[in-house]
Amino acid sequence: MAEEKDREGAEVTVAEFHRKIKEAFEVFDHESNDTVDVREIGTIIRSLGCCPSEGELHDLIAEVEEEEPTGYIRFEKFLPVMTKVLLERRYRPIPEDVLLRAFEVLDTAKRGYLTREELVKLMTEEGEPFSQEEMEEMLSAAIDPESNAMNYRDYITMMVIDEN
Repeated sequence: MAEEKDREGAEVTVAEFHRKIKEAFEVFDHESNDTVDVREIGTIIRSLGCCPSEGELHDLIAEVEEEEPTGYIRFEKFLPVMTKVLLERRYRPIPEDVLLRAFEVLDTAKRGYLTREELVKLMTEEGEPFSQEEMEEMLSAAIDPESNAMNYRDYITMMVIDEN
């Protein structure tokens, strides 16, 4: 009996994931032909609450691309891969408290904010560097135009996805 209930629950979850994936995919299926530009895949995956690194995203794209890449991803190849990602809860967002501790490490003066210049330096010279476009996008969302700084507590609150 309990096993049957678990199976029903899993089927409901899979059906719900299929619906969410289809809705997200359709936003970028501009030709309504069950394909999207490969460059949109990261946006689609992130809209589903996943936060893969660039390397993980490239691996995922390689998994759903045709043998001879066309620049487009077909829904029928994307759906099973993305369903598996969601079922396995891969690429989960980093918890808020962990993000806060990371920003506090970067904020050596313990001011509660990072300046625009500090952010640009950190995001372009450390780790996996941001492209100019990514940098501008992040700064437009993160920097308070009046102070020319990022209050990272406010930024984290704005960026964290509520899973409930």
